[in-house]
Amino acid sequence: MTDIGDRAQQVGQEVQHSTSLDRGIRFGMVVYGIVHLVVAWLAIQLALGEHGQQASQQGAMQTLAHQSFGPLLLWLVAIGMFVLVVWRVLEVFLGHQEYDGGRRWRRRATSAFKAVIYGYVGYQALAFAMGSGTSSNSTSYTKTLMNQPYGRWIVGGIGVAIAVYGVAYARRGWTEQFMENLDARGTIGDTGTAYRWIGKVGYVAKGIAFLVVGGLFVAAGVTHDAQKSGGLDQALHTVLQQPFGPFLLILIAAGIACYGLFCFARARHLSK
Repeated sequence: MTDIGDRAQQVGQEVQHSTSLDRGIRFGMVVYGIVHLVVAWLAIQLALGEHGQQASQQGAMQTLAHQSFGPLLLWLVAIGMFVLVVWRVLEVFLGHQEYDGGRRWRRRATSAFKAVIYGYVGYQALAFAMGSGTSSNSTSYTKTLMNQPYGRWIVGGIGVAIAVYGVAYARRGWTEQFMENLDARGTIGDTGTAYRWIGKVGYVAKGIAFLVVGGLFVAAGVTHDAQKSGGLDQALHTVLQQPFGPFLLILIAAGIACYGLFCFARARHLSK
């Protein structure tokens, strides 16, 4: 049994360091960047008063579906996302060996969370590619969960987890820890400086978006009102309702676009 486990681990490590997976990850980063650029465009449209599409990953899939060769584009997004899921799942079980103890497990937990995010985006792309994607309201899922025993606590806990992840994301951007995701060539010269700035703005903006989403779930749990929960689209609507909302929303949209551009930088200078 031990030999089988060792052999499985060896195979997993070989896959993790394979050229094919490396190319797949780079492709996945490109399509993930494209999704963020589309979301940023939808957020700008929302700030300017256009409410036709959700400013979220789901809205991005709807937008891609309406383009020429839409189904093909969505299939490519789905494939890229599921490759990223494989990558992160391998990290959960085999990765981050350079860290010890609790830090390794925190890194693996982060990889698991990212696998869920990539998987959700891939699922949305696949659903729209197959013609079964529809606009959905996350509040219905929250309401169902809230009606379960301890549902309010679960919803609130989910919100806290998302908010903590958002704070960590913003902190990673502010301290420029994201630069470890690039190889040495991507960190030097004028190119490295440009990557540093777009990454910093992108990570902080995305962290703020996660923080707002988490706050919505916490508010829903505290008030037992599922209508107060929501995903990225509702979070951006919440920002829009604040003083100087359109201006703030455009800034966040620019940040999301910067994150998308940084995904392109990662695809070019991948450092796993």
